[in-house]
Amino acid sequence: MKFWVNNNSKQQSVDAADKIRRELIKHDFVLDQMNPALVISVGGDGTLLSTFHSYAEQLDKVKFVALHTGHLGFYSDWTDDEIDELISRIIQHQEDIPATSYPLIEVTIESKNGDVTKAIAINEAIVRRLSALTLKTQVDIDSEYFESFRGDGLCFSTPTGSTAYSKAIGGALIHPKVSVFQMVEIASINNRVYRTISSPLIIPNNQVVHLYPQDAEDYVINFDGKVVELKDIECIKIQLSKQRAQFAQYRHRHFWTRVETAFLGQNDD
Repeated sequence: MKFWVNNNSKQQSVDAADKIRRELIKHDFVLDQMNPALVISVGGDGTLLSTFHSYAEQLDKVKFVALHTGHLGFYSDWTDDEIDELISRIIQHQEDIPATSYPLIEVTIESKNGDVTKAIAINEAIVRRLSALTLKTQVDIDSEYFESFRGDGLCFSTPTGSTAYSKAIGGALIHPKVSVFQMVEIASINNRVYRTISSPLIIPNNQVVHLYPQDAEDYVINFDGKVVELKDIECIKIQLSKQRAQFAQYRHRHFWTRVETAFLGQNDD
């Protein structure tokens, strides 16, 4: 089986990644960066996000597994003191990788000159102004007017991404088995002149959000930490992607256990 290991520069991650490569190659696995069947991310959640986007064009062929060299992240089931067990499971299931899938956000950007650009995110897509100016945009849901938003920005998150930035700004936590996405306002302006819903919206997988910015310049979209500058924007369309991210599930770790471990830690003792 072809595989690849991507790691951050932390020495703990380098050592763990080197061991994984050595052991799998001993068992006739083939190291292949271009066309792997399994991609192993070693590091933190940031490493996993960059690894995912490196293979965003091969999601129908690639399965991911994350090993965390620190506290467990939301996409990682393994820590670096469990490397031997992970390697054993990978070898055991090399012919048929057990997997689970996670929803993705798809963003379509239409420019005034007719250009169309598409991108996906596994955590969130955040629309902001590049400067300190207020974001002003009409928000339509399924081609029906919903609100005229004014504020710092809008965050659209997947269920797995609901535990990241979306949670920090007041979004709901959503189990990844629920096929929805979420829109959360960032510091919306609410006074006698301007009024927004000021609550997270949970949007089903068959509905689409359209943004029509009042000013075509000075916009950015943050895809999982990667910032893309926009100009001459006509419309931004946000929906759940038909694609899903496939993660190798060599053992099951309950989503709510991940939440408890990350934010409460009451079972650590």
